[in-house]
Amino acid sequence: MPYIRETILTTVAADGTVHIAPLGIIEDGEGWIVAPFRPSQTLANMEANGIALVNYTDDALVFAGCLTGRKDWPLVSVDGCPVPRLAAALAHDVLTVQRIDGSDERPRLHCTVSASGQHAPFQGMNRAKAAVLEAAILVSRLHMLPADKIESEMAYLNIAIEKTAGDRERKAWYWLMEKIIAHLAAVEAD
Repeated sequence: MPYIRETILTTVAADGTVHIAPLGIIEDGEGWIVAPFRPSQTLANMEANGIALVNYTDDALVFAGCLTGRKDWPLVSVDGCPVPRLAAALAHDVLTVQRIDGSDERPRLHCTVSASGQHAPFQGMNRAKAAVLEAAILVSRLHMLPADKIESEMAYLNIAIEKTAGDRERKAWYWLMEKIIAHLAAVEAD
């Protein structure tokens, strides 16, 4: 299996609108592969201008927010790059698309790192942040999973939330639970 780094990508549309999306990038030798599904704004933006900015953040609230419709996060301009970074980014890489391996469903954009920056120190691991990240990934796949799998995964992840969460992780967890409860209620109603 490849090494995948969970990140938040920022891209820019032709009209200057910034798009923020959680996305795992895949290690590819010295570079990275970005593989968004078609159709997606991330893919459209990267195909149009060949650039994405990878935000490395440990802020669980940003991951949960992006998957629950909360995408209005503070941005900071980056010297020499038309794509801004998240203010919450600990570090960033500017990715430049070198080639695209086409696919009707999920093309692979092979990218090199053209610039990087460090913004804040990494303060260490936290189980609740990891649990929120796993729950966010689960939320992105709700349409593919049976209800019992969703419920068992969330019950297990909740242990870390109960034992180690701070205020931001609890808020992120709440946002994700709202989304899951709504999904499960809709499935049950069908």
